Amino acid sequence: MISPQPVTDLLWAHWKTKIMLSAVELGVCTELAERPLPAAELCNRTGLHRRPAADFLDALVALGLLERSGDGYANTPEAQEYLDAGKPATYLGDSFLSRGTGLADDLVAVLRTGQAAQARRDGRDFYSGTYATPDSVRAFQRDMTALSIGSARALAERFPWDRYRTLVDVGCAEGALPGWLLRSHPHLTAVGFDLPVARAGFEEYTARLGVADRVEFRPGDFFHDPLPPADVVVFGHVLHNWGEEEKLRLLAKAYEALAPGGAVVVYETLIDDERRSNAVGLILSLIMHAEVPGGFDYTGAQCRAWLRRTGFKDTYVEHLDGPESMVVGIK
Repeated sequence: MISPQPVTDLLWAHWKTKIMLSAVELGVCTELAERPLPAAELCNRTGLHRRPAADFLDALVALGLLERSGDGYANTPEAQEYLDAGKPATYLGDSFLSRGTGLADDLVAVLRTGQAAQARRDGRDFYSGTYATPDSVRAFQRDMTALSIGSARALAERFPWDRYRTLVDVGCAEGALPGWLLRSHPHLTAVGFDLPVARAGFEEYTARLGVADRVEFRPGDFFHDPLPPADVVVFGHVLHNWGEEEKLRLLAKAYEALAPGGAVVVYETLIDDERRSNAVGLILSLIMHAEVPGGFDYTGAQCRAWLRRTGFKDTYVEHLDGPESMVVGIK
């Protein structure tokens, strides 16, 4: 499989720059110049809101700008030398801010207030806006394919599809996941489950992949309608849009849709369990803070715990591609 990671790494570079510029504007490294600080004190000194603080500070750890010990944070040697405003001879922050004017403004506002960039009540409002016009639907679907195609193609190789015959992709967007799986496994059939306005893009994309005769689009709302029954239920970049209560509701619905021995597959840009290395997972969680009130990304250990709470007995985590991994639960 040819991984899209070199391309997607460049797409994420924009957000890595925003994280650094936000730290400069908030003065994080300057506040840490004298000594390490507990997270709560660092929040008080910088005006950083507690809700997104852990994801933001741990993203800076993953990017190599901060170190974390327990609940305390300290500068790395590089941040201490070049991002402390108290060292005018070596401080580079002014140059970064002048060249990146406005680039981090929206993220800084979220970090200071803890509120989504736009006034939304929850993920339902996000989707009602995103799916408001045919153009916005197609743009969102293409974004989801860009985010998921590496995982979709890796999943085709790394999950034991020979044990199963049917799958449902919940929140299927334009169908990258079922499309690539069916291309690799001719015995499979699939259902794409999403809001009705996603149908046109889904049918166009899966037809382009040559699998239209083995895949069906089924319209519905996954909070109000039962999930279609299948051997495997897949949630790809869906759970992170919601709070913990909603995450558990969706996993419970997957459990109900599966026969004994069936599997749920959750694939996301999982945050590593130590919250130290997968910067993209932490960045994506910050994007959730900015876009969807209550939404957040999570670790594999957290997801396995939710699966056990909703009835799944055997669970495991496996890397897929780039920063993406899957969590599998067996009923």
